[in-house]
Amino acid sequence: MSFHEEEILKRVRRIEIKTRGLSDEIFAGKYHTAFRGRGMSFSEVREYRPGDDVRDIDWNVTARSHRAHVKVYEEERELTMMLLVDVSPSRMFGSEELTKKNLTTEIAATLAFSAAKNNDKVGCILFSDHIEKFIPPKKGRSHILMIIRELVSFTPSGHNTNISEALRFLVGVNKKRTTTFLLSDLINSAEDMPKLEDALKIASSKHDIMAIRVYDRRDAELPDVGIVEVEDAETGERSWLDTSSPRVREFWAEQYNSRNEAMASLLTHNRVDMAEVATNGDYVKELLKMFKKR
Repeated sequence: MSFHEEEILKRVRRIEIKTRGLSDEIFAGKYHTAFRGRGMSFSEVREYRPGDDVRDIDWNVTARSHRAHVKVYEEERELTMMLLVDVSPSRMFGSEELTKKNLTTEIAATLAFSAAKNNDKVGCILFSDHIEKFIPPKKGRSHILMIIRELVSFTPSGHNTNISEALRFLVGVNKKRTTTFLLSDLINSAEDMPKLEDALKIASSKHDIMAIRVYDRRDAELPDVGIVEVEDAETGERSWLDTSSPRVREFWAEQYNSRNEAMASLLTHNRVDMAEVATNGDYVKELLKMFKKR
């Protein structure tokens, strides 16, 4: 085994030890409570009874029989969790102890072990400006460790972020409803934004989707360190900035906040809950806050 392989395995083991503990002690109950009843499968049709939800009326059967009928659903014993993980180059940034990539990997592992605790399947879609890798849903510790290993060691070929691609792929490969977590800094390419609304509308009608925005405080706040050269991690575009200028720092923050507000509004409009986790923050607290809202 090469030194590189050995180092990857060590990192996977460290992540497993930390995140298994978090999922066992905190998330197992919360995860199940938040998503119980959301994995429903069609069972049968019966005549409408007073008190039935009118949204469950089967209009085709009602029209044929001339009597109101409703669809009856039963809760599936197990759910499928899908992790949509943004592996574009901007994830490598981090001004704190953790990079966005490190934090995303920890969160994904914690969620995956929580699903395993409930005997659910876990699958993963790695994406950038295209689908980089698809790991079909399966159960078991060895499967989760394989996902973590991919998150630790995967090198993407894409240089940008197209969230709509990941959502379209999710709908195509999962016919049954899933509990899906989109893990990304949500810095989507401008070219993809017009497609994203349609993709979100379709995906959120078929799957239970939550977004987890992983960010670094320096994404929004430039430090006052004089004239510096900055490079866009995804486009490779370079420019010089005078960070000692309050106007430059304000403009940087305004641009970032404007993009975030537009994305948050788009997610809310399509019934997608969102948690925001900083690289120097407590992701346990933020995820629990999102779960409690459900």
